Amino acid sequence: MSKISLPASNDFCPQCLFLYGTYKENGDPNYGLFCWATYCSDDGFKFVACIGQDKLTRDRIRSTGVFSASIVSESLLPAADFCGNNEGYSVDKSSRIESVRGAVLNVPVPKNSPWSFELEVDKTLHLDDNNTSEIYICNIKNVLADESLAEGAGSFEERLQLAAPVVSVCSKYFGLNSKALGDWGQWKL
Repeated sequence: MSKISLPASNDFCPQCLFLYGTYKENGDPNYGLFCWATYCSDDGFKFVACIGQDKLTRDRIRSTGVFSASIVSESLLPAADFCGNNEGYSVDKSSRIESVRGAVLNVPVPKNSPWSFELEVDKTLHLDDNNTSEIYICNIKNVLADESLAEGAGSFEERLQLAAPVVSVCSKYFGLNSKALGDWGQWKL
């Protein structure tokens, strides 16, 4: 396979979509669509989120120190796309997604998301001198999941198909196909 050099991009780097949920000062839920998220181990399993622009979601995370991160399923994608393409400063997004309160933290959780983390910011890393780009290392205080996704409720492949998470690649949305390609450590050279 011949190789060429290309400009930096996230082409061919799938990222799971999440709705980050916060409550506005008036108590209405607010959601932003994000995909700059991952996990780390820092005195336990933690969620890592990055927000690199002025956003109402970031303002509320800074103010309260808590938020939800909910997987966007295929059925939730139209509302999530609306939330991701309209600024919370100028558009009321609270009626777009039916919400419930988190079980442990005071955060909104989309009723129709298959899997939601209730998160408490543990550490904030500033990536620029203006403090506009931040990484949040978060304690996972609770996971709210559809009961059909519980371990033992079917094979992982079946549960993945039920969750129907959406990923983003190169400014496009894709569903996941649940065809298993093998387990970690199974591949030998």
